[in-house]
Amino acid sequence: MALSTMIHTHLPPALSGGGMNRISAVYAHQGVASDTKLNRGARRLAESLTTLLNLNIDPLCSRKNLQYSNWDSFDDEKHNTPTTSPKEMIADKWHELHGSSDWEKLLDPLHPWLRREIVKYGEFAQATYDAFDFDSFSEYCGSCRYNRNKLFEKLGLSKNGYKVTKYIYAMSAIEMPQWLERSRLMDTWSKDSNWMGYVAVSDEEETRRIGRRDIVVAWRGTVAPSEWYEDFQRNLEPIGIGDAKVEHGFLSIYTSKNEFTRYNKSSASEQVMKEVTKLVQFYQGQGEEVSLTITGHSLGGALALLNAYEAAVNFPGLAVSVVSFGAPRVGNSAFRAELDDLGVKTLRVVVKQDLVPRMPGIVFNESLQRFDDITGTLEWVYTHVGAELKLDVSSSPYLKRGFNPLGFHSLETYLHLVDGYLSAESAFRSGARRDVTLVNKACDMLVDELRIPQCWYQLANKGLVCNEHGRWVKPRREPEDIPSPTGEQAHDLSLRIEMQESYKMLYAS
Repeated sequence: MALSTMIHTHLPPALSGGGMNRISAVYAHQGVASDTKLNRGARRLAESLTTLLNLNIDPLCSRKNLQYSNWDSFDDEKHNTPTTSPKEMIADKWHELHGSSDWEKLLDPLHPWLRREIVKYGEFAQATYDAFDFDSFSEYCGSCRYNRNKLFEKLGLSKNGYKVTKYIYAMSAIEMPQWLERSRLMDTWSKDSNWMGYVAVSDEEETRRIGRRDIVVAWRGTVAPSEWYEDFQRNLEPIGIGDAKVEHGFLSIYTSKNEFTRYNKSSASEQVMKEVTKLVQFYQGQGEEVSLTITGHSLGGALALLNAYEAAVNFPGLAVSVVSFGAPRVGNSAFRAELDDLGVKTLRVVVKQDLVPRMPGIVFNESLQRFDDITGTLEWVYTHVGAELKLDVSSSPYLKRGFNPLGFHSLETYLHLVDGYLSAESAFRSGARRDVTLVNKACDMLVDELRIPQCWYQLANKGLVCNEHGRWVKPRREPEDIPSPTGEQAHDLSLRIEMQESYKMLYAS
C-alpha cells in the first residue's frame, strides 16, 4: 500500500471521499488534529512509521529547545536584517566546492561558502515550482508563467548572476498519476507536455566570482510524496552498455518523445543535451573553463542524475556535478559505479524525516551490500549515489514537530535547514539569514508563534483581475509569456547573436 493511501485511510469519511485529492486530505488531516479519535490514529500512524523507518519524529504536540520566548522581538530582529550575506570570491576553491574531493571535510562542519552554493542551486530548483502554472482552469496549466527572459527577475533570482537560455519540456510514454499537470479545458497549450525545467549560464560577474563559466540545469520535481513513488518501484531498465539499470518511469520522462506533439517532438534528454552542447562548445571555444551543475528536488533530483550520466558520457573531462534535494534512488549499484567512473560528483541533501529519499527500495537497498560476499552483487537492488548532507527537522526551533510528510519533503524546508546547519552536533545557526517565512509557502511547518499562514504563496486574488467593467476575470497572458515552439527557435537565434556581440565588445575593450 502506498504511503499516501495509508494516510488517506486514516481520515474520516467526510474528508476521504468525494472530490478531495490526496494533498488536500493531508491538509485536512492536519487541520482537524484536535479531534481525539483522529489524533490517536494519526499518532499511531506516526509512531508505526517512526519505528519502521527510524525517523525519530517527536510526538505530535511536543516542541523543544525553542530559542525565543518573545516572538515579537524575533519579528523585529529578523524583519530588519538582510536575507543574504555579502558574496565571497570563491574562484580559488571552486573545484573543491564543485565536488572534486567528494566534499570531504566540507560537510561536517558545513563550509559557509558551500552552504551559499547549495542554497543558490536549491533556489534554482525552487524556481521551477514558483513559476509553474498549477491552475487546472488555465489553458496554460503545466507551463511556465513567465518567458525565460523574465523568469529570474520575476522570482527575485537575478541576484544570483545567471541568465536562462532554454526551457525544457517533458512527457511520458507511461501513465503517471501525479507528476503531469493537465488543464481541464479542451483548448489548451499542450495536452501531452509539461514545462520541466530550464538551462541557465553564469554571467560575467558571477563567472569571475566562482572561477569558471557555470552552466546550470534545473529540473522540476513534485510537491507531494504521493503514491506514484510506490508505482516507480516496479522495473529497472538498462541504460548505457554495461550492467547499469535505472528506474523505468524516470527514464521514460527523460527520454519520451512523439512527433505529433508540439513540445516533445524531441525528448527532454535531446532538448537539454542540445543546449548544453551549444553552450559548452561556445565557452570552451573562447578558452574558458566550464562546469555543468545539475540540480533538482524530488523527481527533479532523479532526472538530474540521468542528465548528469548522459552529459558525462558526451563530454569526457567536463566537470559535472549534481546537487539534489529530497531525491529518490534512481538505479542499481552498477549505475552508481558508472557515475563514479565517469567522474560525476553528486551531493544529495536529505532531511532525516523525509520519506522520499528512502524510495524506491525502503527495504532492499544499498544496505544489502554488506552481504555481497554471500549473495554476490544484486542487480535489482536500488542504490543511492554520491555524498550525503543529512538534515534534521528537530534541529530548527522554527519548525513544528509531528508527522507532516508534505512539510518534511518541501524544498523550502530543505533550504531553511541548510541555511541553519553548522554541523551534526551543533545547534541551529543563529546567524541564518534566509527568510523563515518562505518555509510556509506550500505547507504548514512553521510554529504558530510566528503567525505565518500556511500555504500562503499564490497569485493575488488567485489570479483573477478586475476589468474595466468591474468584473473579476482571468487575465490574458502577455504574448511573450505564452509558450511557443516558434518562440524557442527565435530565442536560440537571438541568444547566439547576443553571445557573439558580447565577445566582440569584450575583446574590443
